[in-house]
Amino acid sequence: MQYQSQAVAKPYFIAAIGLFVGQILFGLILGLQYVLGDFLFPEIPFNVARMVHTNLLIVWLLFGFMGGAYYMIPEESETELFSPKLALAMFWIFLVAGAATIVGYLAVPYATLAELTGNNILETMGREFLEQPLPTKLGIVVVALAFLFNITMTVLKGKKTAIATVLLIGLWGLAVFFLFSFYNPVNVVLDKFFWWWTVHLWVEGVWELILGSFLAFVLIKTTGVDREVIEKWLYVIVTLTLITGIIGTGHHYYWIGTPEYWQWWGSIFSALEPIPFFAMTVFAFNMVNRRRRDHPNKAAVLWALGCGVMAFLGAGVWGFLHTLAPVNYYTHGTQITAAHGHMAFYGAYVMVVLMMISYAMPIMRGRAANSNKSQVIEMWAFWLMTIAMVFITLFLTAAGILQVWLQRASDAPLPFMVAQDKIALFYWMREWSGVVFLIGLILYILSFFVGGKEEKAA
Repeated sequence: MQYQSQAVAKPYFIAAIGLFVGQILFGLILGLQYVLGDFLFPEIPFNVARMVHTNLLIVWLLFGFMGGAYYMIPEESETELFSPKLALAMFWIFLVAGAATIVGYLAVPYATLAELTGNNILETMGREFLEQPLPTKLGIVVVALAFLFNITMTVLKGKKTAIATVLLIGLWGLAVFFLFSFYNPVNVVLDKFFWWWTVHLWVEGVWELILGSFLAFVLIKTTGVDREVIEKWLYVIVTLTLITGIIGTGHHYYWIGTPEYWQWWGSIFSALEPIPFFAMTVFAFNMVNRRRRDHPNKAAVLWALGCGVMAFLGAGVWGFLHTLAPVNYYTHGTQITAAHGHMAFYGAYVMVVLMMISYAMPIMRGRAANSNKSQVIEMWAFWLMTIAMVFITLFLTAAGILQVWLQRASDAPLPFMVAQDKIALFYWMREWSGVVFLIGLILYILSFFVGGKEEKAA
């Protein structure tokens, strides 16, 4: 059964994809600036391009999470959304605030932006990933609270399911841990200690609950496997995620001035973090193998399976590569970190949002799935983006290993910029892989506009 209020997810999904395109374009600009240092300088300096690239990633994923929740919760709770009008109002507020922030980054120097937006009242700017001006941060809080109110009230008035509960825990955790972005102690060690309470506990904690609930929802719909079976898997994944993710925060505390015991705690528990991602991969393939129906939306199933595999590789395997303290001593802050970050974000969060859009958009347009021709194009998009991301990760890993040797581990370590020049070949290969990724993303968008014989939803 479809619910009329699920339609509010559509503008969130469209905005998410639009911002995703912007993120990739700025990623390509950054890639060129690695090898052509004066590219677009001084119009778009490297630090500004990097801010836009990472901020767009966060914002478009939040749009995707909100859209996915607005689509999923009415169906899970078997009731209409508490307030579709509130959802649409918050959409426009969030979109305008996000766009204004990006324009601010590009139009004026960052220090000037800080002066203009009241950073002297409450100093929150200047920290990686949390560069947003104070009004933007406050706007995010308002939007998040209104969104959570809407979702929570919908769940309270309708049916309660394990999947909806896990999603709610993840979304409330997202909002609560964002509040630490307002805490900016003068002591640099304390600042970094609590900075990770937003950055790590988002992406390696509560966001994983959102990922698990979305994956479970789509697998129920596309495979017909009993809800009880999928929910048991979800409980196991959530438990492993919270145990390893929360204490695993310690792998960021190795070299920032915190006590030495974090080297043990961080190493042990972050070494266990691949387990929930491996469980997620086994879960996805197990459910598809046990399916009781062949759902017409083959592309959404492909995204679900790909999400499990790539999340395990990016967050699990590549995370483990440099998570132990004795290894991290040499690798932290190198291109190995960038390699892990790119594949982990793509595998865990980009793919799960694209999966939700792939599953939900055809239904909101009156079809069970897009046409076969459309799905073939979407599958091409899947493989182009996924293979491109694998190569981006491999090239960055190679660059990182060479960087560690040249800059940190050899008997005669080279200065940073000299080492960068020597690994430029890998940056060029990463750039061309990024172009292929953009082509895949364009195909993904085009797939929704390709016609054919449509299978009408029952």
